[in-house]
Amino acid sequence: MNTKAFTTSLILAGLAVMMVLSYISSRESELINDYGESTPVVVAKEDIKELEVIDDRKIQLKNIPKTFQMPGHFKSVEELYNTIAAVPIKAGEQITAPRVTYPGSQSGLSRQISIGKRALSIQVTEGQSVSRLLKPGDRVDVLALVDYAAGKKEKLKVKTVLQDVLILSTGLYVTNSIPLVNMRSENDSRQVKLNNYTNYNTITLELTPFEVQNMVFMMSAGNGIYLSLRNNDDKNIERIKATRLFDVLGEDAAEAKTYFAEQAAQNTRRGAASGGR
Repeated sequence: MNTKAFTTSLILAGLAVMMVLSYISSRESELINDYGESTPVVVAKEDIKELEVIDDRKIQLKNIPKTFQMPGHFKSVEELYNTIAAVPIKAGEQITAPRVTYPGSQSGLSRQISIGKRALSIQVTEGQSVSRLLKPGDRVDVLALVDYAAGKKEKLKVKTVLQDVLILSTGLYVTNSIPLVNMRSENDSRQVKLNNYTNYNTITLELTPFEVQNMVFMMSAGNGIYLSLRNNDDKNIERIKATRLFDVLGEDAAEAKTYFAEQAAQNTRRGAASGGR
């Protein structure tokens, strides 16, 4: 083995490493002089939708040179507890103060109501709300029992009065997954999952002003309102006639009509007999 050649190779290799390290250090110094020191900045780990709650699953720290740090950036994840995205934020983008807000009048239910529409809450039971499996963002049809003849069964009607109506909230939980209560805090990692949240007795619908009037009338009449869940992509508005007792009976409707006709005739005869006395 040529010891001299080996030693020479080691020396050359060492010199090469030193030159590379020196070049890297020189370039690093140049970059720092040009763009500033890199410090941690909070960026989005994934796409965050507008009005979506920001938590540590959606954000992370990333070292970014000072020149490329956006004004109003956040330096720690903790600064963003209990905040909501004011605008959509793409994965990799820096989280900045103008892009976030806190639960309140600008991030609550009113901001989510479409221009020209109104929000109206109705009391519901399990039977009226698909076993309380409805959630914010779902779309439903509204059915009502119409009684315009003092309870006469042959005159009762069930009518689909509204179709493709947006659910803004179920109880205190609104669309875009913003909880109005139980917001996550720094020392509390609990989060309510809206997919299985069923602890509510009211549902808030987005309606036109005229539809609001109709709903208030139907609720005050006290004849029952029911919600029928539909596919969110189904925008078809069906022409549906009201259902009466005879429609339900089908082929037995003739028998029922005969019965009601006989009852009416008997009542007429009784009335005539009473009037002739």
